[in-house]
Amino acid sequence: MMRPSAHPAALRVAAALGPAFTVVEFGESTHTAQEAANAIGCRLAQIAKSILFKSASGKPVLVIASGTNRVDEKKLKALLGEKIERASPEFVKETTGFEVGGVPPLGHASPCVVFLDEDLRLSPTLWAAGGTPNAVFEIGFVKLAEISGAVVADVKK
Repeated sequence: MMRPSAHPAALRVAAALGPAFTVVEFGESTHTAQEAANAIGCRLAQIAKSILFKSASGKPVLVIASGTNRVDEKKLKALLGEKIERASPEFVKETTGFEVGGVPPLGHASPCVVFLDEDLRLSPTLWAAGGTPNAVFEIGFVKLAEISGAVVADVKK
């Protein structure tokens, strides 16, 4: 069952998104892309999952990837021009202000370099994390690119 979220983290995301969007939450977890797709009743490819990396120079790098895709770290390294590694849960929380599994594509505590998986363009409607492991919001590709400040790129393995 879906309902508007009243969780403080989800409300921060809703405020960053503006009144045209509603952050909703489910009774069940939407922590993984598959759980989110199951709860929403959409295709896995419509899930815009946020994955945080840490560059060699310490910069946070956010990849918003299609639920069906794995991120190719070699492509990411080439796009960024420096080595990267998966961010630890502590770095994710410190940098974004959100827990792993609920990281939205915007509204972070610190600015991130953001890349948007070009494959997300194939779905007219996308669902992204809304600040908690069971909160999401619906958005289109163009608007997602705009609000996240992302560079659209080929990031999949």
